[in-house]
Amino acid sequence: MGNEGLLPTLKEEEKRKNVISKLKKLVVAWAKKVAWQRRLPREKIAATCATILTYGSYGLGVHGPESDIDALCVGPFFATMDEDFFIVLRNMLKSRPEVSDIHCVKDAKVPLMRFKFDGISVDLPYAQLKLLVVPDNVDVLNPLFLRNIDETSWKSLSGVRANQRILQLIPNLENFQSMLRYVKLWGKRRGVYGNLNGFLGGVHLAILAAYVCQNHPNASVSILISSFFSTFATWPWPTPVVLQDGTPSTAGAVIETRSFMPIRLPCSPHEYCHSNITKSTFYKIRAEFLRGHVSTKGILNPDFNWNSILEPFAYSKKYTRFVKIYLSASDQDELGDWVGWVKSRFRCLLLKLEGLQGFCDPNPTEYVDMDVSEPNVVFYWGLNPSKSSFMNIELVEEDFLGNIYSGYHGIPRKIELSIVQASELPNNAEFNSGNAKKTKACWKIVNDRRIPAYSRYLPDYFVGYVATNGDTRLPTSGA
Repeated sequence: MGNEGLLPTLKEEEKRKNVISKLKKLVVAWAKKVAWQRRLPREKIAATCATILTYGSYGLGVHGPESDIDALCVGPFFATMDEDFFIVLRNMLKSRPEVSDIHCVKDAKVPLMRFKFDGISVDLPYAQLKLLVVPDNVDVLNPLFLRNIDETSWKSLSGVRANQRILQLIPNLENFQSMLRYVKLWGKRRGVYGNLNGFLGGVHLAILAAYVCQNHPNASVSILISSFFSTFATWPWPTPVVLQDGTPSTAGAVIETRSFMPIRLPCSPHEYCHSNITKSTFYKIRAEFLRGHVSTKGILNPDFNWNSILEPFAYSKKYTRFVKIYLSASDQDELGDWVGWVKSRFRCLLLKLEGLQGFCDPNPTEYVDMDVSEPNVVFYWGLNPSKSSFMNIELVEEDFLGNIYSGYHGIPRKIELSIVQASELPNNAEFNSGNAKKTKACWKIVNDRRIPAYSRYLPDYFVGYVATNGDTRLPTSGA
């Protein structure tokens, strides 16, 4: 894993810790400022507090040097999302010299702010608890703290709660972390990692890895990896994967029937991981589990080749025809915004291609056409090799464009769909490498009109400027 560059250096770790520490101090000051605006008594202003809780790969301790930080702002009962989080806190962040590229995505399944802090990307949703004081060690698994909270706060808390429950339930943290790092690298190399493309996301792999660790509490990392593949190569889907938490199964618990691969969140008997898996991606994931199982049968041999499991998926040998998805914009920032939006709609395109071809493999890797001067990202999706019939890609493009523009409030950029042969693929070693370029879905303020906002509690008191990109809609890719 060190050779693959998966482990952050001590300097990088320290930088992330400093970012979290600064954010915690900032949200404490924010809570007191909002309390003052609400005209709370002095003693309550002095006592009130907010905090930052991490989750995702950083929260599980499996992040890499390039990873962003998933952090949740947990605030007191009087601090609202619309006014206090998206206006007051946003303006406090915007005034900091360490903060750049701040975006608000308000109409997402989990609304959030996205920004860079000291150069590190941070995703920051918000949860409002019915508390005056939100301490650093607030127990978000305690049902007493979760009473009467709104639905958006509940969704925002789900990632943190899932992470914390996983860490409680695994028997050996270090082995779990090593195994999960390896499994995530396998998913990326074999083209089965990426929720927006219909594959497994980080939370899915974390729960699957935790399940194997629970069933083999004393196993070495090598045996855990082998057991991971043997377990899920033969799993009787759609039987859900459920972590053991020491409580009897709940009678009448919700059973997920809509998903090909249901995986229950460990913090609730009624919640399952959000999934975009389709018939095609389900087939490929199962095939890769089986390949991993066959590849790890000799794992105890001293000369076992670990790299054989991580061999990149050979798209150019597997498929003869591809759908080429070309996206471009006038500058790199606009391109990131555009790619993020189009990827959030990929499932619709995948289902359309499945209906026409019976199978489609949406390679998550993002390529760049170096022969074009404008900033661009290109995707190549493998088509069913047993079906060489003609497909009217213009009609597919027209249908997909209608879906993309539905609900889109920004300026449309360029998108072109075409069919290419394997011989027309980029002639470079990177095509089958599985080293995906990462583009985070986000929207900048297209028209930054400085709309002032004033407190509803203090007449004429200016609280900050409203983000003008608040009507952006973005489905999230997490839990």
